[in-house]
Amino acid sequence: MTPLKQLSRSFITNRWIIWQLIRIGGHLLIALVLALLIALIQKIGRDCLWQSSAMLWWYRRLCRLLQLQITTNGQPAPAALLVANHISWLDIPVLAAQAPVRFLSKAEVRQWPIIGWIAEVIGTQFIARGANQSATVIINLQRQLTAGHSVVIFAEGTTSDGSSIGRFHPRLFAVAQHELSAPQITSAAPPTTHIQPVALRYGSANAPDRIAPFINDDQLFAHLIRILRHPGICATVTFLPSITSAGQSRRALADATHQSIAQHLGLNERPVSFD
Repeated sequence: MTPLKQLSRSFITNRWIIWQLIRIGGHLLIALVLALLIALIQKIGRDCLWQSSAMLWWYRRLCRLLQLQITTNGQPAPAALLVANHISWLDIPVLAAQAPVRFLSKAEVRQWPIIGWIAEVIGTQFIARGANQSATVIINLQRQLTAGHSVVIFAEGTTSDGSSIGRFHPRLFAVAQHELSAPQITSAAPPTTHIQPVALRYGSANAPDRIAPFINDDQLFAHLIRILRHPGICATVTFLPSITSAGQSRRALADATHQSIAQHLGLNERPVSFD
C-alpha cells in the first residue's frame, strides 16, 4: 500500500471514530435524561413502570453503536441471581441487552462522572473492597430479587483476559441464602433463589478476542477507541442451567457456579473460592 493510500485510509478511519464518539456521547445524554426522569418519579414515591423497557432499548442501541456482534444461547431465568465471568466493561451492555437486569458493581464505578450517577439511579448496587458493608448490599440485592428483578454479579471481583476464570468470592452468594440474622433481611429474600451461571466469551475458543478484555492499567476512553478501531467484536453469551441455593453453603454455590462456567468455556479449571 502506498503512503498516500495509507494516509487516506487513516483519515477515513479517524473521521468514522470521531463520528461514532459523537453518536455515543449523544446516546449517553439520552441515558442522562432517562435517569433524571426515573429519579424524579422515584422522588415522589412512585415506581417507574417503563424503566426496564427503556434501559433494555438503551443498552441494545449502545451495543449497535459499538458494533458488537452478539450471539445468545439459552434464556435468562426470571428473578434469578446471574453469576458471570468478567472480562470487560463491555460485559455490562452485552448482558443488559439480553434482558432487564440490575448489577452489583465495584464502588469505584460510582465515582465515574455521569455514568456512576446514572448507574445508581437505575438500581446498581456498589460494594467497596475490604469494606464492612456487605450486609447492607446483600439486603438491597435481596430486595431487588424479591421485587422480581434479575441481578448480575461478577463473582471474581475483577476482570481477566478470558483465558482463565479467577476465584469466586463466596460472600457474594449470601444474596441467595436466607439464614442471615439481621431483622431487615429476614423478609427480604424470596423462599428460593435460583442461581444461573452465565458464560461470556469474546471471539472463539480457538481465537479469543484480544481487544475486548479490559485488564491491568487499561483506561476507559483509550479502550473505547480501540474497540471502535476494531468493529465487529464477537461476543457470545450462554445462559447455563440454574442451580438451586437451597441447602448449599456459599462456598459450595461459588464452586458449583465456577465449575459450570469453566466447563462450558472449555477451561476445565478446578473450582477455587475464598472468603
